[in-house]
Amino acid sequence: MDKNKQQYLQRMRKVCEYIYLHIDEVMSYEALSQVAHFSSFHFHRQFSAIFGMSTTTFIMKVRLKRAAYQLVFQPHKSITDIALDASFDYLESFSRAFKRHFNQSPSQFRREPQWPDWYEQFDSKIGIKMKEINNNVLLDEISVKNLEQIVVAVKEHIGSPSLLNNTISQFIDWRKKTTYSPVNSSRTFGIVYNDPNNTPAEQFRFDVCGEVKQAVGDNDFGIVDKTIQGGRYIHLRHIGPHHLMDNKIYFIFAQWLPQSGEELADAPMFFEYQNFFPEVSEHELITDIYVPLKD
Repeated sequence: MDKNKQQYLQRMRKVCEYIYLHIDEVMSYEALSQVAHFSSFHFHRQFSAIFGMSTTTFIMKVRLKRAAYQLVFQPHKSITDIALDASFDYLESFSRAFKRHFNQSPSQFRREPQWPDWYEQFDSKIGIKMKEINNNVLLDEISVKNLEQIVVAVKEHIGSPSLLNNTISQFIDWRKKTTYSPVNSSRTFGIVYNDPNNTPAEQFRFDVCGEVKQAVGDNDFGIVDKTIQGGRYIHLRHIGPHHLMDNKIYFIFAQWLPQSGEELADAPMFFEYQNFFPEVSEHELITDIYVPLKD
């Protein structure tokens, strides 16, 4: 990428990071333009040219994304409180905005979420552009770790990435209704079998996993027993939204691995999730990336 263009995009990245960090605050064009060191007279056009939307729309979409997760994954939280969290003064205006973006009312989404509409709004319109301007990885951020074998209970997902949250919901439901893998004391993983950016949607495979101390066996939830093999792994920690991990993963394969003299093992890579959205803000998410190496 041209150096000037890269610097330009990095300034836009700082604006996005600022928005995520201050999502519950009032943010003016002037304040955002100062973050990017752009003229306040032209910043609106510059941001819209990159993202295809105004900063006001971008901020609202980030807030509505959190609201969608709260509706599904925090069922104890009232829709009124979720509307206030999203900076809407009135439930009616929140409901109108939510339905305009997701083609469902908040209550409908809570009962039966149509995640593909959510996926279209964020991974297609925001996530892809954010991936383009994501910050670079430093070589010294990557290490090699030895891991012991991990026994896990798995809810397998096969199909479009846009439906993955349905599988996650089913796994959470199993976790809550059984005692095999309590979320507060058991690690949580995601096993990645292929690249969603280069795999037909119907062939995408991903395992949602929780650490267990004993086999789950036959059950009515569709949970199966598997293991994450022990051995040597490339390790890289990602802090921030999950949809921004791609650049770091590609860096491992395209930059670090060819220089390392290492060879990949015949096993899938996996993620370990240290915390969860929306319990923490997206910019606070911590995800460890592990790629298996030959011994």
